[in-house]
Amino acid sequence: MNGLKNKIVSRIYGNGGGWCFTRSDFLDIASPETIDVTLHRLNEDGMIVRALRGVYYYPKYSKLLNIFLSPDIDQVAHAIARKFNWDIQPIGDTALNILGLSNQVPGRYVYLSTGPSKKYKIGNTDLIFKKTALKNSGFKHKKSSIVFQALKTLGEDNISLEIIDTIKDILTLDEKRKILKDTERTTAWVYEIIKKICKD
Repeated sequence: MNGLKNKIVSRIYGNGGGWCFTRSDFLDIASPETIDVTLHRLNEDGMIVRALRGVYYYPKYSKLLNIFLSPDIDQVAHAIARKFNWDIQPIGDTALNILGLSNQVPGRYVYLSTGPSKKYKIGNTDLIFKKTALKNSGFKHKKSSIVFQALKTLGEDNISLEIIDTIKDILTLDEKRKILKDTERTTAWVYEIIKKICKD
């Protein structure tokens, strides 16, 4: 048991502060029952915190605020999606917020999903999944769908050089290469903007 617990703890540590997860993220290590018992004990010990039933997170500490931060809702969304094997895409203000293009603290996070329509409450925040056929679910990389949905939300006529530079600055060179390849068959005007973002 201790050996399995150490492997689970090692994976949690390895993903760093803020990581959200469910037992499905450890099924290659131990049985569901063993994972459940281990996560329950780690929660009781204060190492991890429960965000929702069956969804936990490893708290990230803010030196600036001198507190442990609440769960990242986007991380929670992807933990749930992994658990149920859904493809999801943030839409609207959610995509803008994730990219830092909106200063508003959202009261709800909304994702298109290949799974059923569902709503979760996390503190004062609503997490909403809307069932859809996901036309662009073929994206291989998470950042591709976020950038795509953010640009669609803003609209072609509202993409300024400042917005392009903002997105450009938060993406690594490797992410830019992947996004450029990943989105080459998407909406024409969106891809033209993506080229400006991803090509130096």
